Amino acid sequence: MSPPTDSLVAQLSSLYSAVVADVLDGMGYRNQVLPPDIRPLTPLQRIEGVVYPARATTVTEIPEKPYELEIAAVEAMTSGDVLVVDAGDERTCGFWGELLTTACLYKGVRGVVMTACTRDMWKIKDLDFPIYGIGYHPGDSKGRADIVEIGEPISIGGVRMKRGDLILGDEDGVVVIPQEVAEEALKLANEKIAGENLAREDLEKGVPMGEVFRKHGIL
Repeated sequence: MSPPTDSLVAQLSSLYSAVVADVLDGMGYRNQVLPPDIRPLTPLQRIEGVVYPARATTVTEIPEKPYELEIAAVEAMTSGDVLVVDAGDERTCGFWGELLTTACLYKGVRGVVMTACTRDMWKIKDLDFPIYGIGYHPGDSKGRADIVEIGEPISIGGVRMKRGDLILGDEDGVVVIPQEVAEEALKLANEKIAGENLAREDLEKGVPMGEVFRKHGIL
């Protein structure tokens, strides 16, 4: 990542998905939230970083070189990346596991978001690594699901994303911030949080909701 991107990623730590989604709505980017069935599967329920996209597909036979692009993706990622996998709601196996997690932790990868399931939770739950997905499955991905493309733009639930976009997830869900508007979006998100704090203070003092909204324009 370039230094400007490092700076933007650092700003994500003080934000939350709902306020970023609101700001992107106001900027005309109204379809940046991933489908609600993509949920945190690990005790660590917050994820933030730079999108590294990959696409996987369901297979019925063991590929000639199983795991080839899965390994290539892990090796290509750098510190601060989040692997985002469009797997087409793959439910036949545990696409992600403990050994992949261990390799990513060593490289500083910040987590995985996928339309697939994970396994090895007996171990992963004790690691400081967030996984977002659609469920759990003990079956091996070999001969069931395989990555067919890495580093190219993907689409999940109509949300288009590419290498270098920012991603932020918490208990509410996952939002993708296009790289070209990231600086402005994060600036506006910080301003909105400041406004929300003032509105909250008024509400805690008993100021009527309508008056608070007219004053701050925030709900």
